[in-house]
Order: sequence, then C-alpha cells, then structure tokens
Amino acid sequence: MTRAVFAEGYGGPEVLALQDITLPEPGQGQVLVDVRAAGTNPIDYKLYSGDMGSDPAKLPLPIGLEVAGVIAAAAPGATGYTGPLTVGDEVIVTNISGGYAEQVLANASDVGHKPATLSFEQASGLLLVAGTAWHLLTKTAVGTGDTVLIHGASGGVGLMAVQLAVARGAKVIATASAARHDQLRGYGAEPIAYGEGLVDRVRAIGAVDAALDLVGTDEALDTSVELIADRGRIATIAGFARAGELGIAVLTGADGGQAIRDASRPEVVALAADGKLEVTVDKALPLKEAPEAHRYLQTGHARGKVVLVP
Repeated sequence: MTRAVFAEGYGGPEVLALQDITLPEPGQGQVLVDVRAAGTNPIDYKLYSGDMGSDPAKLPLPIGLEVAGVIAAAAPGATGYTGPLTVGDEVIVTNISGGYAEQVLANASDVGHKPATLSFEQASGLLLVAGTAWHLLTKTAVGTGDTVLIHGASGGVGLMAVQLAVARGAKVIATASAARHDQLRGYGAEPIAYGEGLVDRVRAIGAVDAALDLVGTDEALDTSVELIADRGRIATIAGFARAGELGIAVLTGADGGQAIRDASRPEVVALAADGKLEVTVDKALPLKEAPEAHRYLQTGHARGKVVLVP
C-alpha cells in the first residue's frame, strides 16, 4: 500500500487529496520507483481545473508528470534512456501519470539515471522544462553564433532555455525583472528589463536572430516580430491568441514536438551531469500540501521549481 495525490473533482486546488493505492509488481519493461521528490508544473493544475475538459469518468484523476527517486524493483532487463536499470539506482522519471506519490510504476524507456550534480528536488524539476526549452530552441534553429531574445527568462522554462542556448553557443538577451538579473548573468545571458522601450534596449545590444516567447504578452510578441523578419525563427508557448495572425509557431508538444522533447533527455541529463545545467528550486513542500503548492504555483510568482516531497 502506498499513497498518491488525486484530483477528486474538477475545480481549484481544494480538489486535491491523498488516497491509498496499491501498485502491482513491475511487468516487462517496467520499474517501481520510491519517489524522493515530485516536480509540479502548470499543466498539472490545468488538467483538473476543467479548462481542458471535465469528463467525470476520468475521476479521481492522478496528478504529476515527473519525479526523481530510487528504483525499488525492476523487471529483468529493464533499460532506460541512459542504460540498464537496477534496484538502488537513483533516477529521473517523466511521461508518467500520478507522480505526486510515494511510489510510481514507470516504463523503463521513460527512466534515466539522476546526475549526481543534482539533488532529488532539483532533478524532479529538470526534464519537463528542459524538454520544452529544447523544443523551442530546435524549432527556431538556435545555434552557434546566433543571438536569441528570450522573453520571461526567469521562469522555469526560461532559466533552462537560457542555459541550453548558451550551451549551444548562442548569445542570449533575457528579459526579466531586475531582481533576477544577477542569476541570468551567472548563466551567461545579458539581462534587460521588460516594459516601455524594450525594442530600443534590445537594439542597443545588437541584432537578434531568433526569439522565444514564454509569457504570451503583447509586448513580447510585438517586440519579437518587429525585431525579427523571419517568423519561422520566433516561437511561443503562451501567445495562443495572436500567434496565428502573426504567423509564428505555437509549441505545445502535441504538434509532433513530444518526440523532440523525449529525444532531448539523454543530452539534457549529460549536460546536467557536466555541471552545465542547474535547476532552481523555489519551494519544497510535503506531499500532503499539494493544494498549497498549487495555490503558490498559480500565482505565477514562483522563482524556480515548486516540488513535493513524500
């Protein structure tokens, strides 16, 4: 018997509750993982808010897509994207359902070894944001010698996009509040404040080849299209309403991009192991405080990842 968080209805964070569950032994190609930390993401609360549908047949709805932990049991020959998996291995797991739990059963293909450079809390917040950032950089073909403008660079995806762009050899101009500028400089970016005069501030630094919009504001979208003639080198994960009229790509992962995100995992883990990627953890809360974690996450003020610890 173990415990996991479920949404018992559709609505706000108050619908989240711990339930007792029983997991089967791992079948062929599966592993059982003792969870040490579970990463939270905006998609988690979107799934139970009702904004993406409210089918009562899906209740109670398991929540959580990524965790870090230790393998408790493994089917013979289980192999992840970083190699064979055995009991006692410290691992990262993605593409699961019900990660807010004490234990999870996962397909070995979605399991990789945790870099020793990251704590369990940090590792539990690595791959979803890194996969999204990788997708954005791949779609806009950011590489050595490019200058990329990243709007909303101090959020979870933004901080990862900055580090990955620098690792690709690009110059990064990063918009963020002044309080986050030192951190962004530490990652090799040139931070600037958003707000009136943004276009002029960017031009004063130099020409821009690509732009990533992580906030969806009119300022981010209008600045991007004013500075970059090739709309194919602008992508957004938030500007859904205007992206079509502006002719820029909206990346959701459901557009074939999930394969790009999944394929990035071995390289992302390797970069983290080499000390080239960091994960900032804002808060780590007990599993039973999942509702509080989501209330905080929904404020949009989290300075890094919010994780749950069983």
